[in-house]
Amino acid sequence: MKKVMTTAVAASLAIAASALSSVAYAGEVLDRVLGSKTLTVAVGTDWGPISHLDEKHELVGYDVDISKEIAKSLGVEVKFVTPGWDVMAAGKWAGRWDIAMGQMIPTKARAEIFDFPSLYIWGPNVAVVNKASKATKLADLDGKVIGVSSGTGAEGYANHNFLPAWENAKPVEYQFKAGEVKTYTSTNIAFDDLRLGDGVRIDAVLTDDTIARDSIKAGYPLRILEPAIFSSPGAIAILPGDKEFHDKIAQAMKELKDNGMLSKLSMKWYGQDYTVEK
Repeated sequence: MKKVMTTAVAASLAIAASALSSVAYAGEVLDRVLGSKTLTVAVGTDWGPISHLDEKHELVGYDVDISKEIAKSLGVEVKFVTPGWDVMAAGKWAGRWDIAMGQMIPTKARAEIFDFPSLYIWGPNVAVVNKASKATKLADLDGKVIGVSSGTGAEGYANHNFLPAWENAKPVEYQFKAGEVKTYTSTNIAFDDLRLGDGVRIDAVLTDDTIARDSIKAGYPLRILEPAIFSSPGAIAILPGDKEFHDKIAQAMKELKDNGMLSKLSMKWYGQDYTVEK
């Protein structure tokens, strides 16, 4: 009898522990944000119009402006941290920031780690080569060394394991098979290798179209191969378990879409409205 009761108690404790783990202390993140009057946002420092340091060494960009609007909606201040994309995408935040920007693509693998309260941009990912490259089409990249930023949808595409998780996502068609996939902590570092010459270190880089065009505009000797390798949405990412925080972020983003502010910010930073799927 004692053995049976002990087993039952152990089972109950296991179930309770599992339940607590699944909710991840619901409300904890929102309580921390409201209590500290600060929303801590992870962004990048060299992501072109997404987010970058200006001549005053201040963070600016589309994602920066959106973060400020979300904080305003919550009635708090915004604080930016710059941990690097690979750290952000790993999901082990340990409370160091509350949301991750960077236009994260909601893949099936990421949906097991993150909660995505809002999609806020739609755009193509492209293959970029050095101007001296003889490649004229995507199939010409067969067997080549392909550079990608670690933890991105582009990396998934290069490795043929890109699995979209957003609603009505179209099946991915792979146009080439890489001979080697070389990962970087940021796309700009990959571009620094690519600008050295065709095949010197890498043969192509897969990345977001807006980042590619921004680098070309800045003078990088690169060109884009058409068509895009895939088009996808970018999402705000938070850790799962805090439905109240999720709902507050979702509501703030809905208001930005409904009042036209999101479209205005897209036009400000990209010259085009990337806020709707095309």
